[in-house]
Amino acid sequence: MTGTQTARAAELVTARPIAHRGLHDFGKGVVENTASAFAAAIAKGYPIECDLQPTRDGEAMVFHDDHLDRITEGHGLVKNITSADMKALAIRNSADHVQTLAELLAQVHGQVPLIIELKSHWDGDVRIAERALDVLKGYTGPYCLMSFDPDMIATVRRLSPATIRGIVAERGDDPYYGTLSLARQLEMRTFSHVSRTRPDFVSFQFEELPWAPITALRSSGLPIISWTIRSPQQAVTAKRCSDQITFEGFPA
Repeated sequence: MTGTQTARAAELVTARPIAHRGLHDFGKGVVENTASAFAAAIAKGYPIECDLQPTRDGEAMVFHDDHLDRITEGHGLVKNITSADMKALAIRNSADHVQTLAELLAQVHGQVPLIIELKSHWDGDVRIAERALDVLKGYTGPYCLMSFDPDMIATVRRLSPATIRGIVAERGDDPYYGTLSLARQLEMRTFSHVSRTRPDFVSFQFEELPWAPITALRSSGLPIISWTIRSPQQAVTAKRCSDQITFEGFPA
């Protein structure tokens, strides 16, 4: 992490509120992480937060959940089907299909920054990071990559040190993290991975702020963004402890 790269990160992730999974509204047929949600965010000039999941054939798909069931008519795990089969699935309450990262880049075309989260299965498989970097090679618009998984961000740092990268985090006491080794849980709670990940920013759960490790990182000059803000009242609280918000469900 260099001063210049940190400054680039601050400009990218703090300039404007960030639309969580695009500017979506399910009731109006604008579903999260779809072309319609991204078009709505672009129209308002909001940076876009989105998610990447790997398919069986190694493609990077713009999709949040490990499972298909919540927002598509499909069933099972994303990683068990091909990208072609995934694109053919109907998205509930939408005319959109699931996009590849390449399709997302073609749509956004540098109009707004992309804050891209690499989803992890916590199994040491970092191919989604490798695929994302490969697709992004020729992209000239502003973007960054982030993940909860330090291994993903360490991979980004190793393969493309100039790529702006961030750690998504919370205090780590959710039962979800109980499936991880104690050493890995401790690394995430204490941010001891920083020596190998060298993040340019942190995206932290706003309901768990303030928290001493994040306060210290922010005091050192590292940009902090917070998630997920769902009301103007939450935005006021979050902005006391972070430099920008990731929002949904209200006009930020």
